[in-house]
Amino acid sequence: MPTLHVLRDKIFGAPRDPMKPETRQHIALIAFFAWVGLGADGLSSSCYGPEEAFLALGQHTHLALYLAIATAITVFVISFAYNQVIELFPSGGGGYKVATKLIGPHAGLISGAALIVDYVLTIAISVASGADALFSLLPAGAQAFKLATGLIFVLLLVILNLRGLKESIKFLLPIFLGFVVIHLVLIVYGILFHSSRLPTLMHDTATETFNLSAQMGWMFIISHLLLAYSTGGGTYTGLEAVSNNVNTLAEPRARTGKWTMFYLAVSLAFTASGIIMLYLLWNVHHVPGETLNAVVFREILRSWTLGGIDWARWLLPVVLALEAGLLFVAANTGFLGGPAVLANMAADRWVPHQFSYLSSRLVTRNGVMLMAVAAIGVLLLTRGNVTLLVVLYGINVFLTFSLSMAGMCIYWWRNRGVEQKWIWRLALSGTGLSVTGGILIVLIVEKFSEGGWMTVLITSMVIGAGLLVRRHYDETRAQLKQVDNLFAAQEMAPVATPPVLDPALPTAVLLVGKSRGSGMHSLLWIQRLFPDHFKNFIFLSVGEVDTQSYGGTGALENLRDEVGENLQYFVNFCHHHDLAAEARLAYGSDVAQELTKLAQQTHADYSNCVFFASKLIFVHDNWGTRLLHNQTADVLQRRLHLQGMQMVILPMKV
Repeated sequence: MPTLHVLRDKIFGAPRDPMKPETRQHIALIAFFAWVGLGADGLSSSCYGPEEAFLALGQHTHLALYLAIATAITVFVISFAYNQVIELFPSGGGGYKVATKLIGPHAGLISGAALIVDYVLTIAISVASGADALFSLLPAGAQAFKLATGLIFVLLLVILNLRGLKESIKFLLPIFLGFVVIHLVLIVYGILFHSSRLPTLMHDTATETFNLSAQMGWMFIISHLLLAYSTGGGTYTGLEAVSNNVNTLAEPRARTGKWTMFYLAVSLAFTASGIIMLYLLWNVHHVPGETLNAVVFREILRSWTLGGIDWARWLLPVVLALEAGLLFVAANTGFLGGPAVLANMAADRWVPHQFSYLSSRLVTRNGVMLMAVAAIGVLLLTRGNVTLLVVLYGINVFLTFSLSMAGMCIYWWRNRGVEQKWIWRLALSGTGLSVTGGILIVLIVEKFSEGGWMTVLITSMVIGAGLLVRRHYDETRAQLKQVDNLFAAQEMAPVATPPVLDPALPTAVLLVGKSRGSGMHSLLWIQRLFPDHFKNFIFLSVGEVDTQSYGGTGALENLRDEVGENLQYFVNFCHHHDLAAEARLAYGSDVAQELTKLAQQTHADYSNCVFFASKLIFVHDNWGTRLLHNQTADVLQRRLHLQGMQMVILPMKV
């Protein structure tokens, strides 16, 4: 067993103490690291978004000049609009929180479901595009191994993310910086090399546009440009990642978030619009088995004559390897953002509470695993087809964008008499809504039959699952409330001279949680089953540190107060009935592990003790008889029995 623990710590890292202030400081991200971890998704979209848009223009490539300008403007409009989200929701949650708080819970469910599917597709499309870029360097016969390579990278990212957020970013940092530097050089050089053509290009673009309008009409030009613009909508994906993960940023979070968004907007606008300009200036055409980026960068590198070296031969593999690497880094954004959305939805009971649990490394492990399994499923289902994945991807991205912008419009209108410059902020949010909503409508109409229906179906299924989970929790809460209400009116003040504990006498050790009724059920049943046998009563409880209690300012203090107050109620109750009692508590992300430590210490102090816990059985509800499985109690019972300690689980019918 010690060997397994050592191996686990080597792979995933040693456990962290969430109660130490320096732990939070260690894992929080400064703007630069956040740009790498959360901005890689946005920046990597320049590897496929501009290509999809350019190819959608067909023979009318002169329209690419308008497309490059529109792309840069759109990036900044969406980014500035999301800065407002960061200001209003510095605890994170982004599009999900905006839709929930400003529009309504069900709008939040739709936005959250879209984000979950979006982040799964972020992983899938980034890995698939990375594999495409990587295998552009290899012979055609190697294509058969492309899908398997993508799956291996998904598993590698799982291990990195289970180690921790900052650890995964530091590991991927060299790839990110390498991509940024070499693409900056290539884009600047590629545009400057043909800078003499720019005046002619603008003149020819205007002339060809007017000639085309005379032949086909302005509506054809506008609709054709809109279709290409919407097809390349994947370029803007990832811009929402910062607002979704503000809670992971260093203080002051809002300021750090805005700087992160600024870095992301500038880098993405320059790279995406610059690459479209390269396609146009270097007269690029599609080559089977290669990306447009591979084609244009090869031409640029061939123009380098320094030292008589064939730079394309030596540097193109490096460029494409960095593109592939950045796409794999971008897949990591799905492992950061997806679990964060799941954790927020778990707090609102749309998904199981397990998705808000933290591992010993303070990582939302269940969310990471779900994103990995879902992404692998999507890759296998689509065989890593990037064109299909882009269609699936874009619809959900812009659904979330549109709901977020609509929520912000509602907020600024409601607060028009309070907020300064509200009209300008409303105008910015309204512009963002017009842009994102327009792209969403075009994508649904034009791409529905090409695979868009699959996105709508999958997202609808996630929404349906969320409604069922919420129904389950609402019924459970209602039934637990009936039990808790039996004791809600009983105020138990401390007793001046409580009975004294005697470690030599029989002791009942009770595991209690948030439900006061459940704990009182155990206490009263012990007295009925063993009248006057137990002379000491010890109450054990663990304050569970999850994403909610670890995410906001003062959240840990509130957790301490809540757990301490609940435990004191049981102690005071015993004292009022002349029973010796005390409470022991701990805090941590692994409840079973912390309870085991408490139990071991208690057994050392009170060797003549028996442990008790309640398991709830609901017998009257719309789904028939069912058992609410208490996994923590079951795990603890097995652990204590292995160590020679007795534990009894008392069934509690509601």
